[in-house]
Amino acid sequence: MPGENLTRDEARERSRLLSVDGYEIALDLRSATGEAAEEPRTFRSTTTIRFRCAEPGAATFVDLLAPAVDSAVLNGRRLDPAAAFDGTRLELEDLRAENVLTVDARCAYSRTGEGMHRFVDPADGEVYLYTQYEPADARRVFANFEQPDLKAPFSFSVTAPEEWTVLSNGAQDGGVSPAADGAGATWRFLPTEPISTYITTVLAGPYHLVRDDYRRVFEDGTELEIPLAALCRRSLAPHFDADDIFTVTKQGLDFFHEHFDYPYPFGKYDQAFVPEYNLGAMENPGCVTFNEAFVFRGKVTDTSYENRATVILHEMAHMWFGDLVTMEWWDDLWLKESFADFMGTFSLVESTRFRDGWITFANRRKAWAYRADQLPSTHPITADIRDLEDAKLNFDGITYAKGAAVLKQLVAYVGRDAFLEGARRYFKRHAYGNTRLEHLLSVLEETSGRDMAAWSRAWLQTSGVNTLTPQATYDANDRITQLTVHQEADPAADGTVRLRPHRVAVGLYHRPDAGGSLVRYARAELDVTGPSTVVEELTGVQRPELILVNDEDLTYCKTRFDEVSLDTLRHHLGDLSEPLARAQCWTALWNLTRDALMPARDFLDLVLRCAGGESDIGVLQMVHAWARSALVHYTAPERRERSARALAEGALGELRLAAPGSDHQLAWARFFAQVAGESADLQLLRGLLAGSAKIDGLEVDQELRWAFLEPLAAHGLADDTVLTAELTRDNTASGQRHHMRCLAARPSTKVKAEAWADVIESDRRSNALVASVVAGFNQSGQRELLAPYAPRYFEMLERVWQERSIEIAMEIVRGFFPALQADQKTLDLARDWLEQHPDAPPALRRLVLEAQDDLARGLRGQACDAAAG
Repeated sequence: MPGENLTRDEARERSRLLSVDGYEIALDLRSATGEAAEEPRTFRSTTTIRFRCAEPGAATFVDLLAPAVDSAVLNGRRLDPAAAFDGTRLELEDLRAENVLTVDARCAYSRTGEGMHRFVDPADGEVYLYTQYEPADARRVFANFEQPDLKAPFSFSVTAPEEWTVLSNGAQDGGVSPAADGAGATWRFLPTEPISTYITTVLAGPYHLVRDDYRRVFEDGTELEIPLAALCRRSLAPHFDADDIFTVTKQGLDFFHEHFDYPYPFGKYDQAFVPEYNLGAMENPGCVTFNEAFVFRGKVTDTSYENRATVILHEMAHMWFGDLVTMEWWDDLWLKESFADFMGTFSLVESTRFRDGWITFANRRKAWAYRADQLPSTHPITADIRDLEDAKLNFDGITYAKGAAVLKQLVAYVGRDAFLEGARRYFKRHAYGNTRLEHLLSVLEETSGRDMAAWSRAWLQTSGVNTLTPQATYDANDRITQLTVHQEADPAADGTVRLRPHRVAVGLYHRPDAGGSLVRYARAELDVTGPSTVVEELTGVQRPELILVNDEDLTYCKTRFDEVSLDTLRHHLGDLSEPLARAQCWTALWNLTRDALMPARDFLDLVLRCAGGESDIGVLQMVHAWARSALVHYTAPERRERSARALAEGALGELRLAAPGSDHQLAWARFFAQVAGESADLQLLRGLLAGSAKIDGLEVDQELRWAFLEPLAAHGLADDTVLTAELTRDNTASGQRHHMRCLAARPSTKVKAEAWADVIESDRRSNALVASVVAGFNQSGQRELLAPYAPRYFEMLERVWQERSIEIAMEIVRGFFPALQADQKTLDLARDWLEQHPDAPPALRRLVLEAQDDLARGLRGQACDAAAG
């Protein structure tokens, strides 16, 4: 990726010089259909930028990633593209106080999900286009100043086949007119409000479109009307539940209008579900784009609907946090992502049917944060982002989930009313502008009276996760004489140990009736500061069977247990009556396993004994994922086969016991397929596919068929003929991805070599198909077959990083890391590469360092499991 980077220093200098008055962008997308006249397939992009310069006579550059610039005119003066354009930047010299630049370029359609992505639907041959830019890929579609603090209004016009639907951020300006040359049609869109380049968008193709509208009358009698639209590919229309999407959308708009006191500022609100998307969604104002995996082709659990609703609300929160008010540079990415992640769940719980969203947050989102915060690449929530490659990698568990968890703690710290009033003042004070950390802290100090600088230093400007552990002493009458919460932290890179102030609740649980539920009978809320804090309020209370620190999940920390509590959970985790408390205990036990403080066999035993009684389907699915990870990465090699058999036997038992047609039945069916390995288990999967075996209530729809086919392919029981027949049955975009994954999963030296070459030696696959091949290649039961690729992985790293776009390079570097080898030899290979390549791009080194750390953690876990005897 040489030449594509942009440093923070360059952006600051350009921001000092320039202010942008507006963009006019004309895109001709008719070349998306038919045979390509050239490779790469390109489209015409004509951009006019009006901007001012604080120092007339100065020089700067405009960003553009394009195969060719046909002409460039600055203030009436023609520039020589051969001299001024290097493929990534167009140099601009001798600027005036007021400038007009027009660039006529040929830009390339993308197969990687970056820029203008082009997708051909295998179901009907239709072509679909959409854009994805974050953090800096608008320059793949039009010439611009690609940094978030140079906001401007954007006016788009798009020429495309006349039967298509074309959308952008702004509303359509008048009717569709015939193209100037008579072929196709041209859509023109009203100028946007001042926004950043990375949230502009264009969507074009024969999309299926459903319309609705949202209306709200304010206290002063004024009425707000927001036109709504929901889109997907035509071939997905039979599965598209637009009514549910609109319901959540309207509930979210009600919530944010009630709490933000700033009407939605971007006119219409379109939501498009698009193919081969690299993200979950993107907050383009007026035209939000989503991964079409949220259009469910088969039966899914209620967790999937909750997740979709959370993402819809996360993107909606961005309309204020990120779009209306935007960070100056990616250092303060948290100002949008942490807030949107927090507000997504906050609004979900208070405005939709998904009242248990905080359970999912505690169990799933925070687990992501805990993992990221223990990697050697952990960073403060307000990160040091030197360039765009740094920015790309910081869309991570720290910026999203830890930031959201810390904001949850902030609400407990300053109070809900002060937090929301601070948000309202922030929007009004900085509307359509750019901000830094101190701008938000200042309004929160105003509304709360709290010292936000101290809070920020503790939570936003330091890295790492604290651990809270209870310790209790008792008298002869089994009453607490002293309950203390001990706080620890792993040393930071500079050797310091950072303890933080935590607002926590401590809950005491017991079983009032033998064999009954484990219920909370006492609770205290307090501030934990320093290495130890006494919980005075619980002195004299009856001895508990379980002490749960951070009850109700108020703070961000790892929790441990005293020995009595841990023993209680080993035997009675399933008896814990509170779903949130149960989810927190599962998370804490998983952290113990990852930290090599609990043998993997003990965690798997808990899964076998307690997961069947888990009522929350989201928690159950997370526990399934952890169980598989414990088996693959943390179980001692000599125990893997035995543990896999036990898991498969337990999963099948729960599958047969689950209520017919229930979410739990579906979850256990998928988990059974993931761990099945014995001949009888695989034969059952074959029977379910063929219809010769039945489990009452289990509908083996197309998505479940592929889930059953992958383990069969990985065990050599579904060959190319079988898989091709299944693709014929499901020749769709999803079917093609599943087919590629299953093909790469087959246990053959030839298959693995072809899959490796398909990704490493060729760039013909789209981003979605690359991900499928990589996933199929890595089968946990094929460690010996994959062993020769460990040294080859380290040999190809620098070449892949240089030759591929960053999105594909990240997929390859992460996906092909030889984690399944799980031995000291592979760990040494990773360490040697890092030592021998100190000058490799920092983003590449970070990815390898993270993978090496995961591998080392797995080896520690295996040693712990082996030592258990």
